[in-house]
Amino acid sequence: MSTASAYLRVSGIDIDVVHKDIKHLHVGVYPPLGRVRVAAPKRFDEEQIRLAIVQRLSWIRKQQKQLQNAPRQTEREMVTGESHYVWGNRLRLKVVERPGRAHVEIDGDRLVLYTAADSSVESRRSVLERWYREQLKQALPPLINKWERELQVTVPKWTIRRMKTKWGSCNRESRHIWFNLELAKKHPNCLEYIVVHEMTHYIEQKHGERFARLMDQRLPDWELRRNELNGAPLAEEEWSA
Repeated sequence: MSTASAYLRVSGIDIDVVHKDIKHLHVGVYPPLGRVRVAAPKRFDEEQIRLAIVQRLSWIRKQQKQLQNAPRQTEREMVTGESHYVWGNRLRLKVVERPGRAHVEIDGDRLVLYTAADSSVESRRSVLERWYREQLKQALPPLINKWERELQVTVPKWTIRRMKTKWGSCNRESRHIWFNLELAKKHPNCLEYIVVHEMTHYIEQKHGERFARLMDQRLPDWELRRNELNGAPLAEEEWSA
């Protein structure tokens, strides 16, 4: 039986640590972003775990690099029949070519893109990206407001952007939070997990035991949500930070 999870940060790498009734320490690097998880014997203290991680840093970085360079799903051509994800649901794209303003709507299990007949693939992708961004802009304010009350903190500024290796980021000095545009494709529970995670950094900077305790208190199923997020389908298109 495992005990409560903890966090460590070693040489710039965030490590999830779980103590278990096992004899040997195990290190795993998991897709899609190269999350590192350590299962350690209960008798191991933090320094022993840190030493074991340092000894495996070369292997960990190699595994992370392989995951980051792994081919993603083929770049979308923005034609009828393609699969696209919206809030964790897989929808089929339907392209409707007609004059007028290009925009996106959901119709049942279809994601409908209205666009001009001569529109390019790039312009169609741009329309869909703006739509995803709008979904997040609508979903984030009520979540942030809710957790400002729960955590008794204030978020002065937040931004949606493309990020290659992080779902979210927080500058503790400026209190500026960034959210990955890809979150609009994931289940809403995953978005709330990132909101709480980044806002908790206002209270505790490091991914240590205190951070894990705070997450346990505020969002008891945060580990399930994190695992769901990290196990979600990779982006359909290539993108960079």
